Amino acid sequence: MRFLMIHKLDESRPEAWNPSPEFQAAMGELMGEYAESGVLLAAEGVTQSKDGAMVRKTDGGGVTVTDGPFTEAREVIGGFALVNVDSREQALELAERFASLFDEVSVEVRRVAEFEDLPQG
Repeated sequence: MRFLMIHKLDESRPEAWNPSPEFQAAMGELMGEYAESGVLLAAEGVTQSKDGAMVRKTDGGGVTVTDGPFTEAREVIGGFALVNVDSREQALELAERFASLFDEVSVEVRRVAEFEDLPQG
């Protein structure tokens, strides 16, 4: 089963976007371990929302584009990891180990919907 682990950071905390060398080393070690064990499919960090944009389509409306930063959001996506594991419990264990590297973070764990999960009609 594939799971997407999305970590969210408080964008107002400068250290969230300027990790220490010690943090980078610890994260590199953990991601290396995940890769060597074969569970890691992909993992990346993303830039701050000030560098991004939001594209939104509303029902009956047009498409709008809003440049960042997104001041209405306290927590923003800081990055993701895509893992392939045997169970939800294993994905949660990986997410807990990942979260333990941060002072403050939330990690959303979502199962990736596979084609066979879709209703067959």
